[in-house]
Amino acid sequence: MSKKNKRIGTVYSTNPDFEFEYESEQEADLLPPQQQKLRVSIDRKQRKGKEVTLISGFVGPEDDLKELGKFLKSKCGVGGSAKDGEIIVQGNQRDKIVELLKAEGYTQTKASGG
Repeated sequence: MSKKNKRIGTVYSTNPDFEFEYESEQEADLLPPQQQKLRVSIDRKQRKGKEVTLISGFVGPEDDLKELGKFLKSKCGVGGSAKDGEIIVQGNQRDKIVELLKAEGYTQTKASGG
């Protein structure tokens, strides 16, 4: 059985007209940039001692998260990724990213950590 057709949990029903309802992921509504509370921090955990800049707290669809991540990576001139509600940018770019986000309208952006 492929993972696409696999249902989570077991359903027992005596109703002959019963149809299983698959869970659907709901996209989060996009908050305007002024209401986004983003945290920008430096992370070294599980990265063999290398630093990355971690942006968390984004509320919105995955496409908008990836678009913001692409913008930040191109402005910093480095690589990274955007998934699971977080944007990872290679290197210690915290101060530059905070300035870029504030210039883009994310006024509640804060640098956190050491």
